[in-house]
Amino acid sequence: MDKIVLVIGATGQIGWAAVPALARDGWEVRAASRHPGGAWPEDLGVREVRLDRDDDAQLAAAVGDGVDVVVDAVGYDAGHAAQLLKLADRVGSAVVISSAAVYADAAGRGLGGDFPVPITEAQSTVAPGDGDYAAGKVALERALLDAGDTLPTTVLRPAAIHGPHSEFLREWYFVRRALDGRRHRILAHKGESRFQPTATANLAELIRLAAAKPGTRALNAADPEAPAVREIGAAIHALLGHEAEDVLIDGQPPVGVVGDTPWSIPRPFVLDMSAAARELGYAPVTGYTESLPATVDWMVSQARERREGDAFPRLNELHGMDFFDYAAEDDWLAQRSNR
Repeated sequence: MDKIVLVIGATGQIGWAAVPALARDGWEVRAASRHPGGAWPEDLGVREVRLDRDDDAQLAAAVGDGVDVVVDAVGYDAGHAAQLLKLADRVGSAVVISSAAVYADAAGRGLGGDFPVPITEAQSTVAPGDGDYAAGKVALERALLDAGDTLPTTVLRPAAIHGPHSEFLREWYFVRRALDGRRHRILAHKGESRFQPTATANLAELIRLAAAKPGTRALNAADPEAPAVREIGAAIHALLGHEAEDVLIDGQPPVGVVGDTPWSIPRPFVLDMSAAARELGYAPVTGYTESLPATVDWMVSQARERREGDAFPRLNELHGMDFFDYAAEDDWLAQRSNR
């Protein structure tokens, strides 16, 4: 009998990697998304399903008479956990994407706090709640993990996800600067910020392994290394044949967001992957720099198809700031050179 997996959020960044990984591992994949589009090669045998994640009836219909595994790449809060638990009698197990943003340091601070290096799954988390991303993810996690006897669930905690097929790609910060001919990489914290990356290919491998080995656990999901933002910028610009000078700031951005990046945090945020190796036999399928060419090539192709600068407008939305205020950067550089 075929083993069936329902992937919720199949045409998002995570789903693009997870669906083919599962299909090639022998799963019959139901790829559920708001906007199915025949995206999958016919040889994978993927069945597309239209699904609004917040519609209980649509979710129940997607599960149908039953599936062996549900992979939920878009679950956010306790309400989404409750949806899955209502269907537990028709679902063998679940793999749910949370976030490393759930972690809190000894003072209760989240990202940007003072964490051990590396962070294990034993690290405390922020309090569960509504309206805040990290708090919502904690509420999702706790509801599912507490109901592990009803629905065995593997919770995966990625950090800075990267890979093709996303409007939120942090790498656009450096790609656009190359396309726009910017000759400086202005970096706060001396360019030494380390914010753990997670390749979608590695996340897909963890999903594949967890689907094949049901259980109730929370696991970090990360690449084998956490390069400094200075190294990320240099690697992306090297791929594009772009030359730029590093301008390193000691500490926080001196004015506005000048020197800020989607990776900029004052202290390192690095994940320990030993539990995933022990629990699932996980080994990364790629590293950060090895995965960059495909990501950068995809981003450049997207930018060519749309007006320059409009390819990934939601990067600013995600972080709540304008990362491409070149006038402010030029003013600060001019003042710096006149000192």
